[in-house]
Amino acid sequence: MATPAGIHPSSRSGIRCGRGGAKSVGTLLLTAWLWGASNESPAGSLRLEGGPSRCAGRVEVLHNGTWGTVCDDGWGFGEGQVVCRELGCGMVLSVAPGSRYGEGKGPIWLDEVNCTGEEKALRECRAKPWGEHNCNHIEDASVECSDSIVATLGTLQLVNGLDRCAGRVEVLHEHMWGTVCDDGWDLLDAAVVCRQLGCGTALAATHGAHFGRGHDPIWLDEVNCTGTEAALVDCQASMWGNNNCFHGEDAGVVCSDSALSAATAPRLADGLTRCDGRVEVPHLGSWASLCDQDWGLAEARVLCRQLGCGTALVAPARSRSGHGAGPTWPNRVSCVGTESTLSMCKVQARGNGSCPHGHEAVVTCSGNSEGDQVRLVNYGSRCAGRVEIYHNQQWGTVCDDNWDLVDADVVCRQLDCGRALSAPGRGQFGRGDGIIWMDETNCTGTESALSSCPARPWGTGNCYHGEDAGVVCSDSLIPEPAPIRLANASHPCAGRVEVLHGEHWGAVCKQGWDQRDAEVACRELGCGTALPASEGADFGTGALPVSLENVRCQGTEQSLRECPAGRGSCEHGQRAGVVCSGSIVSSFAPVRLVNGSGHCSGRVEVFHAGQWGTVCDDGWDLLDAKVLCRQLGCGTAVLAPHRAHYGQGQGPIWLDAVRCAGTEAALAECRSKGWGTHGCEHGEDAGVICSGSGISDLGSLRLVNGSDACSGRVEVFHEQRWGGICSEGWDLAEAHVVCGQLGCGTARAAPAAPRFGMGDGFLWVDAAECAGTEGSLLECRLKLWGEESCRSKAHAAVVCSAAVDIDPRSSEALRLVNGPHRCAGRVEVFHSHQWGTVCDDGWDLLDAAVVCRQLGCGAALSAPGLSGFGQGSGPIWLDGVSCLGTEGTIAECPGKPWGQHACNHVEDASVVCAGSGIASSPRLRLVGGLSECSGRVEVFYANKWGTICDDNWDLQDAAVVCRALGCGAAALAPGSARFGWGTGPIWLDNVNCTGQEIDFFQCPAKMWGIHNCHHGEDAGVVCAGNSSSAALRLMDGPHGCAGRVEVLHEGQWGTVCDDGWDLTDAAVVCHQLGCGGVEAAPLQARFKQGTGPIWLDDVACTGSEEELAQCHARPWGQNNCHHGEDAGVVCSGSSSPNASSVRLTDGPHRCAGRVEVLHADQWGTVCDDAWDLSDADVVCRQLGCGRAREAPGRARFGQGTGRIWLDDVGCTGDEDALAQCQSHPWGRSNCHHGEDAGVVCSDANLTAMARIRLADGPNRCAGRVEVEHEHQWGTICDDGWDLNDAKVICRQLGCGAAVAAPGHARFGAGGDPIWLDNAECAGTESAFGQCDHGIWGLHNCNHNEDAGVVCSGPNPLQLRVQDGAGPCAGRLEVLYNGSWLGVCGTGWSLLEAAVACRQLGCGAAQAAPMGAPLDREHHRVLLEGLSCHGTESLLLECQQSHTGPGPCPMGPVATVVCAEPKGAPSSCSALIALLVLVMLLSGILLWLFLKRRCIAAAQAGAHQRLRDQDAPSTSFQAMGAIYLPSTAEGPEEDTEMMQLMEEDAAQ
Repeated sequence: MATPAGIHPSSRSGIRCGRGGAKSVGTLLLTAWLWGASNESPAGSLRLEGGPSRCAGRVEVLHNGTWGTVCDDGWGFGEGQVVCRELGCGMVLSVAPGSRYGEGKGPIWLDEVNCTGEEKALRECRAKPWGEHNCNHIEDASVECSDSIVATLGTLQLVNGLDRCAGRVEVLHEHMWGTVCDDGWDLLDAAVVCRQLGCGTALAATHGAHFGRGHDPIWLDEVNCTGTEAALVDCQASMWGNNNCFHGEDAGVVCSDSALSAATAPRLADGLTRCDGRVEVPHLGSWASLCDQDWGLAEARVLCRQLGCGTALVAPARSRSGHGAGPTWPNRVSCVGTESTLSMCKVQARGNGSCPHGHEAVVTCSGNSEGDQVRLVNYGSRCAGRVEIYHNQQWGTVCDDNWDLVDADVVCRQLDCGRALSAPGRGQFGRGDGIIWMDETNCTGTESALSSCPARPWGTGNCYHGEDAGVVCSDSLIPEPAPIRLANASHPCAGRVEVLHGEHWGAVCKQGWDQRDAEVACRELGCGTALPASEGADFGTGALPVSLENVRCQGTEQSLRECPAGRGSCEHGQRAGVVCSGSIVSSFAPVRLVNGSGHCSGRVEVFHAGQWGTVCDDGWDLLDAKVLCRQLGCGTAVLAPHRAHYGQGQGPIWLDAVRCAGTEAALAECRSKGWGTHGCEHGEDAGVICSGSGISDLGSLRLVNGSDACSGRVEVFHEQRWGGICSEGWDLAEAHVVCGQLGCGTARAAPAAPRFGMGDGFLWVDAAECAGTEGSLLECRLKLWGEESCRSKAHAAVVCSAAVDIDPRSSEALRLVNGPHRCAGRVEVFHSHQWGTVCDDGWDLLDAAVVCRQLGCGAALSAPGLSGFGQGSGPIWLDGVSCLGTEGTIAECPGKPWGQHACNHVEDASVVCAGSGIASSPRLRLVGGLSECSGRVEVFYANKWGTICDDNWDLQDAAVVCRALGCGAAALAPGSARFGWGTGPIWLDNVNCTGQEIDFFQCPAKMWGIHNCHHGEDAGVVCAGNSSSAALRLMDGPHGCAGRVEVLHEGQWGTVCDDGWDLTDAAVVCHQLGCGGVEAAPLQARFKQGTGPIWLDDVACTGSEEELAQCHARPWGQNNCHHGEDAGVVCSGSSSPNASSVRLTDGPHRCAGRVEVLHADQWGTVCDDAWDLSDADVVCRQLGCGRAREAPGRARFGQGTGRIWLDDVGCTGDEDALAQCQSHPWGRSNCHHGEDAGVVCSDANLTAMARIRLADGPNRCAGRVEVEHEHQWGTICDDGWDLNDAKVICRQLGCGAAVAAPGHARFGAGGDPIWLDNAECAGTESAFGQCDHGIWGLHNCNHNEDAGVVCSGPNPLQLRVQDGAGPCAGRLEVLYNGSWLGVCGTGWSLLEAAVACRQLGCGAAQAAPMGAPLDREHHRVLLEGLSCHGTESLLLECQQSHTGPGPCPMGPVATVVCAEPKGAPSSCSALIALLVLVMLLSGILLWLFLKRRCIAAAQAGAHQRLRDQDAPSTSFQAMGAIYLPSTAEGPEEDTEMMQLMEEDAAQ
């Protein structure tokens, strides 16, 4: 028998012969046998780390002298119980997978540990061999025992927050902490949590894993508290563990007793307004300042948003609002910039460092809370639909209270969709969901964005979604090019299918084409449904190549582009065709519109059972109207009036509750109650106004020859010509509709035509009859388009309440028209309520000077005659004008009486003023800055450049300057000669722009040259400009955020001199590069000396600038330095760019779509010139979306709107952000939106946010894998599907370890789309979306290849057999919640037994006998109705009717008889008996051997001692002796040895 490893030969501890030696040998043998038979851990080989006490933390074990962790695969209650017992820490309180107590270091020693719970030490449990695992440290297992401080927390806690009263909600259930899903989570639920924890009242109920994602099960979902419950578990909720969530939906709470509560009530102190000043929060009964550590624009944006103060303009690094008298807050805030309040940001303790006065955070906000994103949805056109506006990171709707055409016009203008045709309310485009942002909107019509219009405060109102407002803009009538068409047939809804691929049309192969594909084609064409004739339809092959083959639609898609398909040559040559119901529209019930303005507007009537009848307006909306207009060939729907707008019909009411999708070919295809079934009367007859017959042109109205835009002769634009409206029957009712449509208030008068002239006499509308309540003229009853029934030939006119009465001496009585600018053009004067021209007889620069002065247009540059700006119309009011040049108005100049002249319009006089911009020299510039977009403002007047005084100078004035210079948005409006004192005259003072002016010289100000200022008050401007971080870099540093500062100027990189260089300047550099805060501003070429020019010297930033080029400095290249003085910077952050500056839109997920970049606070697109995979790679990297797969151009993902920011992008592929790549300057391109660039990245992270479920399995932790995408569940193909993929699914679902990854539709074929194929997980991902996989919907599979997963579940089932002849036969039992229960025998057969034998590690199943009936001890069983195929690896994979414990209806329990595994002994008891027998025999033999050797040795020793009594002492060791001392021992040992030998000899 081998010597145990722990026993080593030693001169002091050898085996002694003799009686005492025999006892020692026996003791050692017994010890050796017990050591070999026991796995008890040596003392100190197990510990819990990272927790609050020694009895809670991360499990670590000692092996080979090194501490390592334990993987959480299969980690559960039983394992935790063993750990707590071994450590003497009481009972297990909870077990936690997923590195709850942090990630360990060093080796992972154990994996798949499997304890019964009865072991005394962890080493006694089954596990993989030491060091063998497939885990990483994010899977380190943890345990909390009852003797730890955690036990005092109870069953509820808030984690990952600033303190115990704020954080992610976690509850303890079944010895495991788990999270709560945020579905339905609100302040009432949060109130219960705060009360239960003794943390005061609830301040916030956070969503979306605000406090980080948990790693544990999601225990609760759909929590619905009343707010009065004593504990969270008393609230209504889904069953424990039953949820449809992932950890990205973990709920959180902020209670009033948390220090985080201070961030819910901030203020700005000691500023000029409530939106400017030092940031303070309530703290310990007073106000505390926030330190500017880590404070930047992102935090400032959140604070401005929280205070309702608009956007952040600056967040200076140094306080400019004085020192706060109170303390500084001991915490620091770090925001992304999109949060709604500071409390939603990450708040952490600031540490021990103090915050000296002068370093308090300061913010300047714009002072308003406007947003600028709006969209129209649910109509199939971007220019018509339900109005939705984006605010506070959320889309919401607009209530229809006060909603009218003026409001709608603002939306259409904002979307670049032309003019508004109608402003339908009452949810005409379907009811939205979510918040209703705006109510009682009241636009003036001049706003550039809907959010600029007056309205109730955001989110306040008394509306519901049945009042959602809509808009139909004129551009919605322009047909959008369809990517599909039908050819070679007599009707547009039947023919050969052809699709647009790129810029070329191609055919579709008939191979695989079926009814579902045809349905999608018909739906996309708006041709109704596919007729059965489609399957056999043959419309020829045509000459086009095949673009698609093997199309495989589900039938629910909106477009063929959404269907999986391939491309090929279509060898058999047949082409797909379709016959849609729209091709036989005449077979449907006929419809008509009556009592309207032509056949395309009126009351809806339908013919059925030989009789015309009406349609009830219940649910009648624009989608229904859209179908009817299409059926009538009347274009698209403009309005769907209710309440018998076109009069009450007669006869039956045929249809009610019509519900069209908008793609039907005829009204009869839409859903409804059925013919003649209704609860209506004719006062509810529905109407329609279609765009056909040109009625929509009535949306283009103007008033001419009046004093302003709100008075004059009414004209409408039709067929490229303006024409009037007959005045017969025209009164205040019609005038009221026109004034309302134009946003001019109410009608003041409907005067006869002569007051505003006759124009050319042409009439478009012969009669108009309005009730006065219509929203626009097109809703009235009209006789249209030159019927010539107007006997009087007089033109209708209006004077609206918004019209002004003009004083002939005012500038409103004079205008310049038909020029490029308001300060250049044909001279017209207003007299007798009519505009007229001026004859050029005697017209000169003196006359022109008076005109220019009266208009505020500066000096006169020229006085052209002979209709230099075109011939006017109407009267010629003035002739022979002869001004001295000093008059205040042209009416004061001598001339002929009004209307007396001998001229014609060929002689109309004109003027060009200095304010027109036509002058050869520039009239506005910025001087003294580092770019053309920053500096001292100077204007050119009277042939001299001069400055502007800073009195009242603000960002609104600066915004107009920046816009006029093409420099983007205004960033700053500094005064006090920030860019140096100017010279020459001070031309302007008290400038007061609104910010909406097109030209700076439209802004009110004092007269030219009148001021009370000096050049120390010269105004300046800093615009956002066209520069970017690409014009700045840090060189020769340890990383991208530290190094020598270099700037790009005139195409060459150069350095910055360190004269005056300090932390404020360095802070601007760090901010511009996105590198966090500044740590140091080293001087004297700390990062080596640069080469090339020294571009900047004496840089003096305030710290509020966005870019270094906006700081004050010497002119470019002027310095007194050498490269030994090169300035450097060390920033605190990394150079990783903010992904929020780039996005992909209109794609299938966030990692594919049209590229858009944020610049100057505005999103814009990128032109596809030179766009390639290197550029796309940078975008994918910046967004964290893996590598680029495609770099499509030509607006693959639809055309964007707004600016095209970048063109000719040339990335190397190594940049961190798109803004670092070479390109044209911002905003300069030669492109249109048809060239918008796109990107498809490899990592579709949407699945990380999407929901995963396992369907049609025995429980929620086993089944067919399904993922939700675009609001639809679909399956995953099993190509490449393995346990690593399944492991991630199980982890995401909180279902324990992966047991199996079956393919081939083990759990049945799904009926939904196949969303993903070729999934490839490493097995360590926390969510399936982090795995690599293909593009959504792209695959080569069918549902027979649907992937499945079997997880162990949060409580994995362990099997054993009892009361049998061995370990592979007996009554089958399962471990459930710490108790062993039997398995119900109902339906038990050899198939189920085969799986049980396989799971037990035994051989094949030999029998499945029915066990004894249940007795009182075993009255509860598991797995009722178990049904296996026999091929499964675990019983968990089998179907079962009931998993939990309960009675077994048929009585007996399941038993099994398996074959013994090959090479195994018949039983463990036999093995143990054999080992004991061997040990006993070995002991006896060893004892006899030792006895014989000891006797012989004793005798020989005695003889030798007698022989050598007189001889010198020598060392001697007999051969084979187990123990003989090799050195002389002490007398005591010699005496003992002699005694033993004598005793042995005497025997």
